[in-house]
Amino acid sequence: MIFIGIGLAMDAFAVSVCKGLMSKEKLVIVGLTTGIWFGAFQAIMPIIGFYLGSAVYDIVSEYAHWVAFAILLLIGANMIREDFFGDEDQDGSLGTMTMVTLAIATSIDALIVGVSMSMESDEILLPAVLIGVITFFISFLGAVLGRHYGDRFGRHAGTLGGILLIIIGIKTLLDGLGYLRGLQGPA
Repeated sequence: MIFIGIGLAMDAFAVSVCKGLMSKEKLVIVGLTTGIWFGAFQAIMPIIGFYLGSAVYDIVSEYAHWVAFAILLLIGANMIREDFFGDEDQDGSLGTMTMVTLAIATSIDALIVGVSMSMESDEILLPAVLIGVITFFISFLGAVLGRHYGDRFGRHAGTLGGILLIIIGIKTLLDGLGYLRGLQGPA
């Protein structure tokens, strides 16, 4: 779950670095603002996705590992694509409308992860809080680094996050197909 949280937070990290680069606010204000907005949305979206996914669980439970793999692969590949070809936010504003828009955009993947989690688990509250807390700290760090050091630190954070999600998707598929059961220790 920690790796999923880190992977999901990479988009928020990259945007936070950009916000830090462009903002004229104090270091702590930029860090807290991005951390709170992105962390809150990253915590809420998996819960929404979980309950949406629970509604269709009986239909797709036999194929859950394939669904989770496909979702994580698509999200990861999209993060990598956006990292290389996407447009960066050019606005240093920390206003409500700007931050809500960015928080939604960076947490859509968390919504979809929540859907896939509904097919693999009965628990969402603790994972969602963990994802939100991890995103808060990573976003805070990104904004502070961006504000203090410049853009060299956040350049390919989306690629790293995408790779992590693809690896998690492959692990989920292999586990669902039974290939990792013999490698796991006693329960």
